[in-house]
Amino acid sequence: MPRTVAVVPHTHWDREWYQPFQVFRLRLVDLLDDLLPRLEADPSYARFLLDGQMAVVDDYLELRPHAEERLRRLAASGRLSMGPWYVLMDEFCVSGETIVRDLQLGLERAAAFGGAMDVGYLPDMFGHVAQMPQILRQAGFEHAVVWRGVPAAVDRTGFWWSAPDGSTVRAEYLPVGYGNGAAIPDDAKAFLARISAHEREVGDLLLDGLLWMNGTDHQTPQPWLGRVVAETNALQDDYRVVITSLAEYLASAPTEGLPAWQGELRSGARANLLMGVASNRVDVKQAAARAERALERRAEPLSALFMPAERWPDAELALAWKEVIRNSAHDSSCACSVDEVVDAVLHRYAQARQIGESLAGKALRALGRSMADAGAYAVNPSARARGGVVQLLIPDVGPIDGTQLVFEREESTEVFDITGGDLNVVLGHVRNDEVALGCDIVAIEADDTDSVYDVVLTTGVRRRGASVDAPLSELYAQAGARRTSPVRLRVEREPFQVVLARVGDVDGYGWWRWEPQALSHPVTVEDLALDNGLVRVEVSSDDGTFSLNGLAGLDRLVDDGDDGDTYNYSPPPQDVVVDQPVDVDVTAVERGPVRGRLRIVRRYSWPERIVDGVRIGDRTVDVVTVLELRAGEGLVRVKTSLDNSCRDHRLRSWFPLPERAEASRAECAFAVVERGLTAEGGPHEYGLPTFPSRRFVSAGGLTVVHEGLLEYELVDDGRALALTLLRCTGKLSGTDMAYRPWPAGPPFPAEGAQMIGRQVLRYAVHVGDADPYALVDDAFLPLEVVAAPGGGDVPPDGNALQVHGAEVSAVVRRGGALEVRVFNARDGEASVSIEGHTGWLVDLRGRPLEPFDGSFALGPWAIATARLDR
Repeated sequence: MPRTVAVVPHTHWDREWYQPFQVFRLRLVDLLDDLLPRLEADPSYARFLLDGQMAVVDDYLELRPHAEERLRRLAASGRLSMGPWYVLMDEFCVSGETIVRDLQLGLERAAAFGGAMDVGYLPDMFGHVAQMPQILRQAGFEHAVVWRGVPAAVDRTGFWWSAPDGSTVRAEYLPVGYGNGAAIPDDAKAFLARISAHEREVGDLLLDGLLWMNGTDHQTPQPWLGRVVAETNALQDDYRVVITSLAEYLASAPTEGLPAWQGELRSGARANLLMGVASNRVDVKQAAARAERALERRAEPLSALFMPAERWPDAELALAWKEVIRNSAHDSSCACSVDEVVDAVLHRYAQARQIGESLAGKALRALGRSMADAGAYAVNPSARARGGVVQLLIPDVGPIDGTQLVFEREESTEVFDITGGDLNVVLGHVRNDEVALGCDIVAIEADDTDSVYDVVLTTGVRRRGASVDAPLSELYAQAGARRTSPVRLRVEREPFQVVLARVGDVDGYGWWRWEPQALSHPVTVEDLALDNGLVRVEVSSDDGTFSLNGLAGLDRLVDDGDDGDTYNYSPPPQDVVVDQPVDVDVTAVERGPVRGRLRIVRRYSWPERIVDGVRIGDRTVDVVTVLELRAGEGLVRVKTSLDNSCRDHRLRSWFPLPERAEASRAECAFAVVERGLTAEGGPHEYGLPTFPSRRFVSAGGLTVVHEGLLEYELVDDGRALALTLLRCTGKLSGTDMAYRPWPAGPPFPAEGAQMIGRQVLRYAVHVGDADPYALVDDAFLPLEVVAAPGGGDVPPDGNALQVHGAEVSAVVRRGGALEVRVFNARDGEASVSIEGHTGWLVDLRGRPLEPFDGSFALGPWAIATARLDR
């Protein structure tokens, strides 16, 4: 029988990469302006795949809105395949929730054009997360298409790919990529020769058919395709060449005797994995972590639980999420792009974070107004009950049991004898001073019964918000009418203080009115040590490392050369490794009892750059590390900052492990994955065992949690864990590197990737057994504080939602109903309870699966979305 050659015309479209978005978009407009009339005029050009991402459609229609109906007709007739994604994201540089929202937005947009392609198309991601098969199955997909990351153990072009929970899809493997059929020649005989050569190249990997992906990066359609296919079929009987779609081809693809693989796909056996994208441009990774946290952990749950359902900020959140989703594209979130693109990525993340933080603040203020009793309230934005340290504004001065003074202002009075024309300027200075201190104008009195216009302002922390706006406006107006008349401005400043306090357990998604209480584990500080009764930290004055409960040598900074690019680390031929400072200075900057801090200044002499493969020059760099220990906590926070003036280098923090480790366990999307000491490479890329972690990694009895520091490696034969803090390089893509001989993109400069300037890195360390998800919350999702004026109807402590038994990924409102997405991050079955609620478990498209009443079972590593009854 002749072998079927399934030709799938497509283009792989990077929205932004080695050129900015708008430059690429104009090329996209030209492509589609040519393609759409061609499809309508030439029925032999039967199919075209728009790269599996709806952003291509939206980007085009923004400039060609009149083409929408044309696109609908072609999609409805099956000529154009759209979706299912909004963009083709990187799966390791963004959160699991971002992956889900990307898919949901893509499906939603594709529905407007008749529906999405029924295939999980993943053609160019730099590896694949373990839970991707479960995500696809929960959206109703049975097929995936992959290229990078497939291990050598998979020896066919089709295999069964399973997630940790057992969810399985049939994966079509593109052994030489999504461009194996690019640039079909305008000659049937030449085309036949190409098919035969590719058949020999792929060899024993082939199953019955041959998938011929007719397209590559930004490729325009080939107008002769239909004619050449017809002529090729007429010339011979060995091949049956058809123009088809991925969904049509996969519907009849072989399923018998396929190899199987469970878990993530991170092999470089046959294709570059490009693992260095996890550590380049740490500013992008930090911005992603902050934006995702602002939306997932603060804005959405706080708005869903503390704002009325009718005031759910749907439009605002949709705008913020679209920015995050656009940034998740693999060339964007991976920062393997020119500087102009990275600037745009950072701007979009900043906008999303600003929206998220503003919405969170709005929801907290609404909660404060609902409280029956006045006071300061600690609010827990996470699902687990927990305590923590909060910062409070107290409208008085004097010692308070169990607190630590940060700042105080005594009562004072200041009198200004001015003219009415000067009042505006002086008031501006007064108000600016108060805002800087966290205070405000809380009362205004004015009296013009005598020759002097007397104004008395009282400032303090008893905020009245908008209640002073009208009197202040009236004051400006009255003074403006007396520009040359005398005005006496009397500013009476109420006393206040800023204190730190440790609060006990607050319910998940709950609140508790603060009252002073004694500390059970106060922090004590010596010149070189911090202690809270649970953890003891001692700093070495020799090298600036620290010990944690006796485990010494933590946070040893190791700087080496990097002759690589934004895709891969590569050691220079002549390296210089610096792991000892030339000078160390340690100072206690906070002495407890609620929070203790030690400031460590390590002075290093680092080579300045790499020239012709050799690290040369000499720069003195001060690295400032602040260690922080809080009352009642078992982790040590680390903030490392430096003014980076060196190029072409990699800075890592080494942590000796309590026990030698054969494997690490790191967070990825909706799971914790285990990895060994080695990685599989191939002829195109060395198998460097640097792996990504979303927010934490554990090994040998030690856990490191971090903010956007995605790359780690088990070093010294598993005796230490190295966390990459900076990887600095000036090339988008290089050639002839030690760990990757061929380019991964154009050889353009990327000066921003040198990370010159001030860098601030945040991470935390725990030794011993602990829930790493709880450590992440403690380190980077602090308890919120809200001031309540009183007069509402909510009691002084309580909660808005109780979820137990699983990690919570999302709390949102959809169609007015509350939805909670959870996942079981463990090997054993879990029982998830949502106290006091009934509802339905739904899939990622919102389709009902089964009802629940208060609780439901969740298998090992399973993901579930619960829609609660109103």
